[in-house]
Amino acid sequence: MPLYLELEVQRMTCDDCARHVTRALQSVPGVLSVHIPHWSAGKAEVIAGGEIPAEALEEAVARAGYGARVIRSERMEAAPTSGGDHRFDLMVIGGGSAAFAAAIRAAELGARVAMVEAGTLGGTCVNVGCIPSKMLIRALEIYHRAGAHGFRGVATVRGALNWAALIAQKDALVAAMRREKYEEVLAAYPEITLIRGRARLVEGGAVAVDGEIFTPGRVILATGARPWVPPIPGLAETGYLTSTDALALRELPRSLIVIGANAVGLELAQVFARAGVAVTVLEALPRIVPFEEPEISAALQGYLEEEGMVFHTGVRITRVERLNGRVVVHFEQDEQARSVSAEQILVATGRRANTEGLGLEAVGITPGPKGEIPVTPYLQTAHPAIYAAGDCTNLPMFVYVAAASGTVAAENALLGNHKALDLSALPRVTFTDPEVAAAGLTEAQAREQGYTPKVSLLPLDFVPRARVAFDTRGLIKLIADAETDRLLGVHVLAPEAGEVIQVGVLALKGGYTTRDLGAMIFPYLTWVEGLKLAAQGFVKDVARLSCCAG
Repeated sequence: MPLYLELEVQRMTCDDCARHVTRALQSVPGVLSVHIPHWSAGKAEVIAGGEIPAEALEEAVARAGYGARVIRSERMEAAPTSGGDHRFDLMVIGGGSAAFAAAIRAAELGARVAMVEAGTLGGTCVNVGCIPSKMLIRALEIYHRAGAHGFRGVATVRGALNWAALIAQKDALVAAMRREKYEEVLAAYPEITLIRGRARLVEGGAVAVDGEIFTPGRVILATGARPWVPPIPGLAETGYLTSTDALALRELPRSLIVIGANAVGLELAQVFARAGVAVTVLEALPRIVPFEEPEISAALQGYLEEEGMVFHTGVRITRVERLNGRVVVHFEQDEQARSVSAEQILVATGRRANTEGLGLEAVGITPGPKGEIPVTPYLQTAHPAIYAAGDCTNLPMFVYVAAASGTVAAENALLGNHKALDLSALPRVTFTDPEVAAAGLTEAQAREQGYTPKVSLLPLDFVPRARVAFDTRGLIKLIADAETDRLLGVHVLAPEAGEVIQVGVLALKGGYTTRDLGAMIFPYLTWVEGLKLAAQGFVKDVARLSCCAG
């Protein structure tokens, strides 16, 4: 049985200390995993595959320059294996990012794993999500900047876009990534058996795969999600595109209506607009990217309107019809009846979990209103032997959350519930141009949670990198607790906001104050230097600072 040990660790004073202690403990033979919640906690949690003398762990930490003492040691209840011909410690249902992370971690822990997948390996991200969409976004960004709407102040050259060739290039990239990151990775783990078929849970916790019954020790559900289409009158009869369909179009429409102005809708809307399609966006909420800061929503809409996109926010769509070969969307806005028409309509109104027909009710699991599987922080469902991870759960639908949750689910399923999924300071990125990235609390959320927030708002005109890059579109908004100066939220609208945000995440995780962030040394002429300037903006007039001013 696995062994759980808790150590009291002395003299850790920073994140680097925690990394040194982690590496020291990992070097001890027999150690399966090491978890240090935070250096300030002064403790480390170790899972070992068998007996390990406390002295071996304490001496390893001492050699790294720290003190340690084992204060707890106990056996963990491992997952039972099944009898018969189908002996699997763990069965993972699904073949996407969460499923692969779970299966790989389980294999690393020495478990025999079955992965059940009825469709294409790789799930949403590599096939119809992150990889294809971001490839098209970047390709159209390059095309846009080289064309008539290129960098402001820089001479540009027109070029012709071959959409069909671009889609073929996208398909080739997807196929290569799926082969390299999924099919070949799976082949590298002989402990993982791929079972082709559709799985269904049956009473007692067994799993039926196309009629064949398996009785694994534990089960992880990682079935992902799919685009959701609201029940708008006439929409089904008229026909529509989802994000999956839009990424596979071989011919461009001349005009397009996009329903939904959050990440997926805006990313694809800008792709098609830059490809020469007349794009109109409809959003039910009062502003685009409605869950971001209002200053970011307003600024981004202005930039997208400069590219020719048309927006209608705060709308209620009443019906859709097809007239004279065009799709007509009727809606109400400001208590007035209005309509827009186009050749095609793209619905980007969110996603729903793939849990229909999975047999959740048979094992006592009640899905939520969007089909999502409720899980504890340990990724355990209402059934003690069944865990779930990724987009089929009530977790945020990001591929990096899916992968992290798959890893945690596997450890807890096999070794007992010892590690909670940590989603504090979770970053999010909308890959428009400029990009939107955020972590932590919004100003409104800070007030709702009882803080007295203070705000620094920095236009990109004050960031030297933006000036030399001929692109000052955007802003940085920092939110802090007025009483303690602790940073609460980081919000960025910038051409490379997705690359900037992780510094904000680290600052939030580390409990930095704005004074800490403003005192850090940042490399000059980088986008991320904007965080330092925004932090200094709490106490200084940034317009009166010289370059690199500390």
